[in-house]
Amino acid sequence: MTCSVKFFKSKKMRINTLAFLIICVLLNSCSVQKYVPEGQALYVGNKVKVQADTITKPNVSDLADNLESIIKPAPNKTLFGFPWKVWFYYFIGEPKDEGGLRSWFRKKLGEPPIYASQRIVDINAKNMVSFMDNEGYYKSSASGKLNYSKKKTATAEYEAYVMPRYFINEIKFVVPDSSTFNKDLVLTNKNTYFRKGDPIRLDVATAERVRIDQELKGKGYYYFNPDYLIVRVDSTIGRQDSTMAPQQVNLYLEVKKETAQTALKQYYINGIFVNTGTNEDTSADSAVNRGPARRGIAVTDPGKLYKRRIFYDAIGFRKGDLYNNKTQELSLTRLVNFSNFKFVKNNFELVPRSDSALLNVTYELAPLKKKSIQTILSASTKSNNLGGSQIDVSWKNRNFLRGAEILTLTAYYGFDIQLGGNRIENPNRVGNEFTRYGARAALSFPRFVIPFYRVRPEKSQVLPKTVLSLNYENRVQKGFYTTTSIRADWAYVWSKSAQLEHTLTPIAWNYVRTGNVNTELLGRIAENPNTNPLDLYRYFQLIDQQFFIMGSNYNISFRPKPRPFSKNQFILLGGVDYGGNLLSLLAGKNKVDSLPKEFLKTPILQFAKFDGEVRYYRTINSKIKWANRFIGGVAIPFGNSRTMQLPQFKQYFAGGSTGLRAFRARALGPGAYNPDTTSVRLFGYNAFGDIRLEFNSEVRVKFTDIINGAVFVDAGNIWSYRGSAEDGYGAESVFKKGFLNQVAVGGGIGLRLDFSFLVFRLDLATPFRKPWYTVTPADSDPNAPFDPDAPVQYKNPWVFKEINFGSRTWRKENLVLNIAVGLPF
Repeated sequence: MTCSVKFFKSKKMRINTLAFLIICVLLNSCSVQKYVPEGQALYVGNKVKVQADTITKPNVSDLADNLESIIKPAPNKTLFGFPWKVWFYYFIGEPKDEGGLRSWFRKKLGEPPIYASQRIVDINAKNMVSFMDNEGYYKSSASGKLNYSKKKTATAEYEAYVMPRYFINEIKFVVPDSSTFNKDLVLTNKNTYFRKGDPIRLDVATAERVRIDQELKGKGYYYFNPDYLIVRVDSTIGRQDSTMAPQQVNLYLEVKKETAQTALKQYYINGIFVNTGTNEDTSADSAVNRGPARRGIAVTDPGKLYKRRIFYDAIGFRKGDLYNNKTQELSLTRLVNFSNFKFVKNNFELVPRSDSALLNVTYELAPLKKKSIQTILSASTKSNNLGGSQIDVSWKNRNFLRGAEILTLTAYYGFDIQLGGNRIENPNRVGNEFTRYGARAALSFPRFVIPFYRVRPEKSQVLPKTVLSLNYENRVQKGFYTTTSIRADWAYVWSKSAQLEHTLTPIAWNYVRTGNVNTELLGRIAENPNTNPLDLYRYFQLIDQQFFIMGSNYNISFRPKPRPFSKNQFILLGGVDYGGNLLSLLAGKNKVDSLPKEFLKTPILQFAKFDGEVRYYRTINSKIKWANRFIGGVAIPFGNSRTMQLPQFKQYFAGGSTGLRAFRARALGPGAYNPDTTSVRLFGYNAFGDIRLEFNSEVRVKFTDIINGAVFVDAGNIWSYRGSAEDGYGAESVFKKGFLNQVAVGGGIGLRLDFSFLVFRLDLATPFRKPWYTVTPADSDPNAPFDPDAPVQYKNPWVFKEINFGSRTWRKENLVLNIAVGLPF
């Protein structure tokens, strides 16, 4: 999309506008004062000053911001000193109905007055001292006072005097004997969050207690909890040992003496019971309805709706097993992931006998409605001036074969229309607008559908899934041609943990053909002298394509969980997609050697595609985060298809709201290729490539709970694997040595509205580097003498000197507004 920028036309207008704003602020300021009771003042701000100890001079960076964040209550918000939210609160007035429109506006636009109080300031000062103690700044102090103004407002001013910070020398786990519990407690020291040389912090100590509790629960200590642990701090070691720095502490972690003996005992699983929550025969005794216990699990299913094996696979406990919290969490996750139950609850009960170490576990389930229909209406707008909508109607049948299978049938219809730009140049929008419609069927099994394979729930992490799907779609390019696609997949999804997921599709069959070609339009395009021969040849190939793909693909996702208090996070994604090898062996050789093999008179596509993606996030502070992404991919036709062009859905494109945001989707590349005006007018932006390299980096800033901002830079491009002056996109589109000279760069600013359930995003970007300038001759001096032997001078691809926000033409061509839902990565 394009946007425009408006400026004040005169200095007089700017002065008048500023004067008007100042008068409004002054008048409104007076109107708030009359609501403030005599002797009171509105609390409108605070300031924290941090003074480091003059002798030891400790590092106090960011401490002022941290202290300010704990000040309660928050002051009334002001704009140029004017408490505008309080003004709205009084201006709207007391609502008659708490659920009415006036009440809603008052809560959204206004806020009740907060009156300044020295007592609150003193409490905040004490909280600051506690905070500094918890961060290791022992013996520090803080004080505060109120500063009043004549406008019945007040600000709080705090001063913190910071003493040296204490750091960890060593951590010791103190145990009185060598009992089983104490041995297990000492073993948890291996993964401790305490590190030698780190500052002593209360939140780390709290997290350490939780970590130890989780490890002990993983060894059967069901009744243990973090409150039974205490961490003692010895801050005198620096004075006792002259070889050590004075600000050092030793930590001693031990179990409180008053801890109950039940918390120090290991527990084992006795009985496992499942109640499916079905309604039939609910009056009957549950013991009568309960089926025989198999694998140690007794299932109560009066309605006989479920095959018992799904519970045997989902629940990891077996009779006689040592209690384990990870097995418990995993069992609940598996039952929830069946997507067959509204809720899943469980409880553990101690077997009632003296000195019992046995637990009975019961799972209570509530089935979802078996059949349901869902309608989804979506709308989209794209940076290539296309906007559209799609409606999806889905019918879902849960527990289709009584084994928690889910059958989903979906029909959809959508369209994309031209919103601007080419709409004027191509009034009939022939070839620029699209309609798509089709249907999908998917059957999901919560297990591997493989002969002779059996789930080992006590060893597997997340239950595997088998998905069979069939898709049919027609995509109509208005007034030009129709592409029909039929696809069938057999896929497996599994993971060993929540961090690592695998997806293997051993059978991926796809049939694609084009039809309903408007030969009259194609003839006019071919006869047009302004049509680029390369574009014409490429479109002839596109509308004449028909092929079979029978292959396999594999994708992996690795999302490691960051260590507690770590500021870094990584995500790795990758995939391999290949096809045609098996089908090529079964097909006969074409009578014409230069043509590919055929299966049922349809060419077979052989290709290999490799993709990789790395994401890195770093938290700078509570309000700033740095996000980065690198993407690389290559798709190569080979063997039987070495002379064929890959279909567009197997290729890459650049630009758009999740890629290089300074360029419209499909408007960039490949390489230094730049479509001419005629091609864009007829077909819109339609550039695809076989190789993709892209890097994105942005700094995300949190202004409020809802309003966030960003500054970003994107770089990259797409390239063709092969091409020439007579084929593809031309020689300048091919990936070769010196490809870095064809990298595009852009950047801009973004506004994100975070509503928790979705993020609405606006990113405004402009190009910094245009790769096609490397093959675009520079404007020559008309007064210079003509020299046929002089080397051709090309434009500078860096376009900072061209930036001109005051030019409407420049803004239309270079400012790209991306509107999207969700973060780009």
